[in-house]
Amino acid sequence: MRKHLSFFILILFLLPGVFSLAKTSSSSDIRYLFAYFTDKNENRNGMHLAWSEDGYTWNPIGPEHSFLKSDYGTWHADKRMRDPFVMQGPDGLWHCIWTLNWDGNAIGYACSKDLVHWSRQSYPKVMEGYEVRNCWAPEMIYDEENGQYVIYWASTIKENGEWKTEPGEKYDHRMYYTTTKDFKTFSPAKIFFDPGHNVIDVTIQKKDGKYYMLYKDERIWPKAKKELSVAVSDHAAGPYIPTGDKPFATDWVEGPAVCPLSDGSYVVYMDAYTRHRYEAKRTRDFHTWEDVTDRISIPKDAKHGSIITVSEEFVDNLLSEVSAFQHREKLRNERLALPDSLKGAIPVEAEITVHGNRAKKISDNLFGIFFEDLNYAADGGLYAELIQNRDFEYSPEDGARQGWDSGYAWSVREGGHSSPVTIAVENPLHENNPHYAVLQANPGVALQNDGFDGISLKKGDKYDFSLFARLPEGSKGGKMIVRLLDQDGREVAQSAVNVSSKEWKRQHTVLVANADVRAGVLSLEPKLTGTVHLDMVSLFPQNTFKGRKNGLRADLAQTIADLHPRFMRFPGGCLAHGDGVHNIYNWKETIGPLESRKPQRNLWGYHQTKGLGYFEFFQYCEDIHAEPVPVIAAGVCCQNSQGGGQQGIPMCDMDAFIQDILDLVEYANGDASTEWGRKRAEAGHPEPFRLKYIGIGNEDQITDAFEERFTMIYQALKTKHPEITVIGTAGPFNEGTDYEEGWAIVNQLGVPMVDEHYYQTPGWFLNNQHFYDSYDQKGVKVYLGEYAAHLPGRPNNLEVSLAEAAYMTSLERNGDVVSMASYAPLLAKEGHTQWNPDLIYFDNQTVKPTVNYYVQQLYGQNAGDEYLPSTVKLSDSSEDIAKRFPVSVVKDSKTGDLILKMVNILPSATRARIRLEDVTAAGSRAVKTVLSGALEDKNLEPQSSDCEVGQEFTCELPAYSFTVIRFKIKSVY
Repeated sequence: MRKHLSFFILILFLLPGVFSLAKTSSSSDIRYLFAYFTDKNENRNGMHLAWSEDGYTWNPIGPEHSFLKSDYGTWHADKRMRDPFVMQGPDGLWHCIWTLNWDGNAIGYACSKDLVHWSRQSYPKVMEGYEVRNCWAPEMIYDEENGQYVIYWASTIKENGEWKTEPGEKYDHRMYYTTTKDFKTFSPAKIFFDPGHNVIDVTIQKKDGKYYMLYKDERIWPKAKKELSVAVSDHAAGPYIPTGDKPFATDWVEGPAVCPLSDGSYVVYMDAYTRHRYEAKRTRDFHTWEDVTDRISIPKDAKHGSIITVSEEFVDNLLSEVSAFQHREKLRNERLALPDSLKGAIPVEAEITVHGNRAKKISDNLFGIFFEDLNYAADGGLYAELIQNRDFEYSPEDGARQGWDSGYAWSVREGGHSSPVTIAVENPLHENNPHYAVLQANPGVALQNDGFDGISLKKGDKYDFSLFARLPEGSKGGKMIVRLLDQDGREVAQSAVNVSSKEWKRQHTVLVANADVRAGVLSLEPKLTGTVHLDMVSLFPQNTFKGRKNGLRADLAQTIADLHPRFMRFPGGCLAHGDGVHNIYNWKETIGPLESRKPQRNLWGYHQTKGLGYFEFFQYCEDIHAEPVPVIAAGVCCQNSQGGGQQGIPMCDMDAFIQDILDLVEYANGDASTEWGRKRAEAGHPEPFRLKYIGIGNEDQITDAFEERFTMIYQALKTKHPEITVIGTAGPFNEGTDYEEGWAIVNQLGVPMVDEHYYQTPGWFLNNQHFYDSYDQKGVKVYLGEYAAHLPGRPNNLEVSLAEAAYMTSLERNGDVVSMASYAPLLAKEGHTQWNPDLIYFDNQTVKPTVNYYVQQLYGQNAGDEYLPSTVKLSDSSEDIAKRFPVSVVKDSKTGDLILKMVNILPSATRARIRLEDVTAAGSRAVKTVLSGALEDKNLEPQSSDCEVGQEFTCELPAYSFTVIRFKIKSVY
């Protein structure tokens, strides 16, 4: 695991200021922290902090630095944090709760030792058992009498089938509460405070053995109150009785937060939201009040929050953390172009010494590919099927397009007019394929499909056409004329099938195109009497990759194969764990006859037929000599799922879920005599696929639900199939809570490999070329499953490509730690992208590799299994120059080739003198391949040529270039 020494040092440094502050700090050491949110980015910017020395003047830290963000729910609708409330418990931890959303029955929770590094988040459903509109503005107090936390909030509930609200209003809150000792188990919610009217925004301050509650009168009728009053109790959990005093704050205020000053007085801050400012009252007894609004200075745009007391040292550490973060952000935002202040140092000369006697073994599976059905990568893309919605199973739930239903992409043509296709469900072809088309066989009627942006055809090519057809009672059989039409309606191919069966029966024919067609149409014209039922209408080019039936688009599959990937991860990342538990990808639904496969909504907002399923994935891996790396959900769905974020498979269903994973191993590796090995053999592959790796989880939020289920899956696989390398997950980022917690789990369980993901700026990749240098070489191995360099606008240009090329030299250097790495995403169909940038773009006729593709290809085609350290001396040794000239040297023991990779991210050519030490060149000739251009260039390809090599030789590396030199060697000592 990577060593985060700074984190542990910081914790030790902070601990003296965390515990028993009042006993260890003098009044001059006391500082105050105000935790708050803003309305910016629809409340998605998380919790901000401001500090004060006197409790009146506040200084934002950052400013607007996010110390904690909510990870609840979907990106487009959730991820909000409102009303953050922070308090320190007797355990020394800072506990934070917050409002998650405008509606729902849950609140957010996390804890921290230092307000910087946070625990995994949880979202307790505190109002479970009620029909509730909301849980707003949660706060808490520690009940010393009973050794528990009392958490309270405002909710509007439904009773006896009706919402309890004021006339015509949506909300009428009462205060509810729960108790907990550990923030894992919670008592059932009960009424906490009900003054007989709408009430919200409660905060409690303990003074002289009594608990003073400040609350907002939220009544609208008969006249809006919006006032703050006081209630009091002898016990933390109540009951609270209003004091009877007049409201201490009136005229549209809310969100009181109490700052206890060192002189024994209290300043109560409140959001005067109609006046767009904060106001304040000062008290010593919660009965008499002094207005001190003119004394306060609060951060602009601050909304509700809470105030805590800390030490000066504690605040200084927060300021230092933010300063360090800002420095890291500066490095992240650095561009590859050399700063003007350093351009006087160029041109640079380089001396590179290769140390042959210090070679080390590295992974021979380092560079591979990650396939996900994103950007129409499968249907309409790599999967060669030309008919869209061939099974009439599209559903409005699949995506947001108008008319996205069972008839999508189909139409009935008659006499120059078009009408929707009729869909039926009685006695379907298969229970997993319940919809089919009903076509009336009138003269001139034709059922047409326009494919995926049209059907592309090549002159002279053969196309396999098939369908399932059935004649209902009263209909008589006949021919079904099958035509392919070009975009102008001209016929380019014709054939026919006979339809005569009263039961579902597959019919097949072959069509030959007599012209090239950019965007054609399939037309089916019934020559029979009555009606006909149709399903699974398919048109497949015979020219698929390797000629496979139900195969892959040849040019696209070959472009991927040309990367020389050592492995292939599939069927996706987020796609694998799905949008909700019901949407988790089920491998068993993707094998067997096509009509029996179960299609479903694609998490990325469209439809997946599952025609490209696990058999086809395994077959393709075998065809391109890549290790298959299937990824299975870890018993939880994606944390960005609609309807509440991450959810776990019910524990009562986990045994079956785990058995499905064990069955996958049997399907891939089992003898043909086994149940699932037989299914593989029936599909045409009696020999095992020799599966070695399984990924469990995909950049999951690390929660208790995840850990419990992941542990069950891992232990089952370890017991039943110790030969399988399980790959765990460390969240979606290269730092933060999920990263730390994910690593903790894999270390605790002894998981052999962990999947890291990060999409970063070119500046990050440039400045983190030593990211893996501190990882334990004998510990858990790393699979860098998703990475790419992103600039604003997400271009595929030379700048991001060289950033990736530079970083990949460090992956080779740390190839004994990093076992696998794959750029992501792989494919994108133009006009149908949900994510940019991607490695390969395509349309129906053309494949368009990017500059990034060629970087990946040069690494894939020039991979090695030994790394040879090198010493690089530059004529200017400044860090800014050195990091722009990374070098990697590997040996391919299978071919006996030495491969030198040099990335020159400098604005002028660099003359490099290479010296081989303890390694001998076998000849004087080598192949040099160069990718170069301007940083903004998007259309570049590498150029290869011969060059001379020897024990010492020189070469010139063009400005902004990636150069690979490959040659034979005699030996490495």
